[in-house]
Amino acid sequence: MAEPLEAFKNAFKIPELKSRIIFTLVMLGLYRLGCHVPTPGVDGGALAEKIRGGGGGLLGLYDLFTGGAMTNATVFALGIMPYITASIVLSLLIPVIPSLERLQKMGQEGQKKITEYTRYGTIGLCMFQAVGIGIWLQRQGAEIVPNPGIGFLLLCVVSFTTGTAFIMWQGEQISEHGVGNGMSLIIFTSIVSSMPSAVITLFQMLRNDQMTILTALILMFLMVAVVAGAILVTTGQRRIPVQYPRQVKGRRVSGGQRTYLPLRVNQAGVIPIIFASSILMLPAMMSNALPVGKIQQIFNFFFDNGRMGYDILYALLIIFFSFFYTAITFNPVEMAENMKKYGGVIVGVRPGKATADYLNRVMTRITLAGSIFLAVVALLPTVIFNVLDVNDWNIVHFFGGTSLLILVGVALDTIKQIEQHLIMRHYDGFSTKGGGRIRARRGF
Repeated sequence: MAEPLEAFKNAFKIPELKSRIIFTLVMLGLYRLGCHVPTPGVDGGALAEKIRGGGGGLLGLYDLFTGGAMTNATVFALGIMPYITASIVLSLLIPVIPSLERLQKMGQEGQKKITEYTRYGTIGLCMFQAVGIGIWLQRQGAEIVPNPGIGFLLLCVVSFTTGTAFIMWQGEQISEHGVGNGMSLIIFTSIVSSMPSAVITLFQMLRNDQMTILTALILMFLMVAVVAGAILVTTGQRRIPVQYPRQVKGRRVSGGQRTYLPLRVNQAGVIPIIFASSILMLPAMMSNALPVGKIQQIFNFFFDNGRMGYDILYALLIIFFSFFYTAITFNPVEMAENMKKYGGVIVGVRPGKATADYLNRVMTRITLAGSIFLAVVALLPTVIFNVLDVNDWNIVHFFGGTSLLILVGVALDTIKQIEQHLIMRHYDGFSTKGGGRIRARRGF
């Protein structure tokens, strides 16, 4: 335990890293303050009470990602999910539209243009979803929205769109000037903010005999098992043995050693779960604007959290995005060409196309295993709700499933970035195996 604590102390000894960490914390603090700014024309307290009495479902999951901003109808009610949805849509369009594909290959300048398009798409989605939320709020009754009408809908569009635009700016600033991925850390902060409420509710249910001690112990066991499994899958690798020939340049001899090519079991991290959740939330917001009837019932069957249709779509989207993101970030042909260029060969596999096919085959298998694990854990809340009969979605979401996977994945990625800064400044990281005190290897 002393090693991680010493590593955190060392992080604040480096001026640049210290300023990055403080900047990140300040931005996340401002985000949490914004989650409590009420939207004009809505009684957030009455809405929160009504939603708590009516259960959770997809609204509970969305509220988890917004840190309670959705149930209280604050200006941050839409959260960062419209930006993620716009990013997904643009990523899917890049291979299809040649002009976008050319922009992607232009390097930093092209990426700036793609980011600009993503911002425009985010604003468009915000305006569209804000209308749906406004109509849904009006349907909750006069105690929630005293003055419904076109003016109220316009107010919702302005408030929610401005809120999401500010969150988007915060995420980009954290990614550029802070530590970690800004968008992921915002979702991480939202989920962590529900932790005290979930723990308090759990003890209240135990005290009021609404939950047995056995059920609570099973929940704790599932929580530990999901965290351990997420760490194993996130950090797990398939190590491919690679042999490089010995090269003689004058009196210098290099190469002639066997090394390993690490292939991550979960190359995409928590991105498939965030992407799948974001995609499914968009049609759910659309259904709020639909008239009550058969069409809305069909939408609810496929896009309401806890329904069979939703669970099937959710699992399939997680598996799809796992392969999609892996295909974007992992290029077996390019990797095989680089190995061939430097004379490296995989033991028992011919160089060139055979190596590319072998890497693609191995990556497909381990990605399938990793994506199935993600899908199973993501559907765990539904199992807890139906089998263990835990009827509080806040507890269900926190003690098993999507939220834990996101928390573990984002935490590991952020710690990895901090560790890279420490190692660059000649400090040991969080995972040192020296067994002694973490210290600077040279004067700093």
